[in-house]
Amino acid sequence: MPYELEGRLVIGVASSAVFDLSESDAVFKSEGEEKYRKFQESNLTTPLPKGIAYPFIKRLLSVNDLSPDSSDPLVEVVLLSKNDPDTGMRVMKTIEHYGLPMTRAIFMQGQSPYQYIPALNIALFLSGDKEDVEAAIKAEHPAGQMLESKFDDDESDQTLRIAFDFDGVLAGDESEAVMQAGGLTEFHDHEVKNVMQPHNPGPLKEFMVRLAKIQSAEEAHKKVNPSYKNRIRVSIVTARNAPSHERALNTLKSWGVMANDAFFLGGIDKGKVLAVLKPHIFFDDQSGHLKTASEVVPSVHIPFGITNQPGLKAAPVEVPQTLE
Repeated sequence: MPYELEGRLVIGVASSAVFDLSESDAVFKSEGEEKYRKFQESNLTTPLPKGIAYPFIKRLLSVNDLSPDSSDPLVEVVLLSKNDPDTGMRVMKTIEHYGLPMTRAIFMQGQSPYQYIPALNIALFLSGDKEDVEAAIKAEHPAGQMLESKFDDDESDQTLRIAFDFDGVLAGDESEAVMQAGGLTEFHDHEVKNVMQPHNPGPLKEFMVRLAKIQSAEEAHKKVNPSYKNRIRVSIVTARNAPSHERALNTLKSWGVMANDAFFLGGIDKGKVLAVLKPHIFFDDQSGHLKTASEVVPSVHIPFGITNQPGLKAAPVEVPQTLE
């Protein structure tokens, strides 16, 4: 029987997202591929330092203990690497060193393996490579670039906190286009008129839906084990405010998901709120928001939609009351 990925939350990660490759990359850039290869071989048993996405990945994999069958995990994390298998061996040994239950990997020397995202049922691909992520988004795959960020891995804190912006991340950019073309008043008018019409999905909608299934598994486990404390907490941190907040919440409800927390900030600096919330990962489509966010929490840029198309000015749009 083949190992099925359907029904699981599958994450694809480049080694640059999970581990700190700065020393290795410096060797590659300054001395070339052959020296890089020898450097990796001579340091084969020296674990790479933890990277920005490490606390997120470690905690996400830990919820597999909720599955009654260890051979049927809720979460699968697959390494997607531009290394060849030989130079990628150090990454695999680093994974083993840290005890991460990651056993599946794709190595493609010098090529990005993002085109395998659909084949592996991946709901999120994380990489530090800007070009790879942009190419994945252009191909309509769920991807984000890990930015240089502050991160703190408090080993005693087992809760996994995940924070999302809404437009251009969970939802599409239809409303952002209205905002860009007509301003804040027209944006609010549009959202009120379409309050009961769910937004079109954005790049990370499916990731959110699969997270919700794991949260449901937590609730089921809690009924049998009342002392269990939920480990996944999902927050929405958005520049929306009333009255546009209602459509966002109705959209989540239509997808069968809900957030544990929602921050409708209406232009307040997200970084100040995130510094208190302390998510292990934060997703946003706008570089301006991520500049302050990355100073306090691990941050991911989702290069999707109109705000990530340089020089493109949104034309006035008419959106029907009923959208497919």
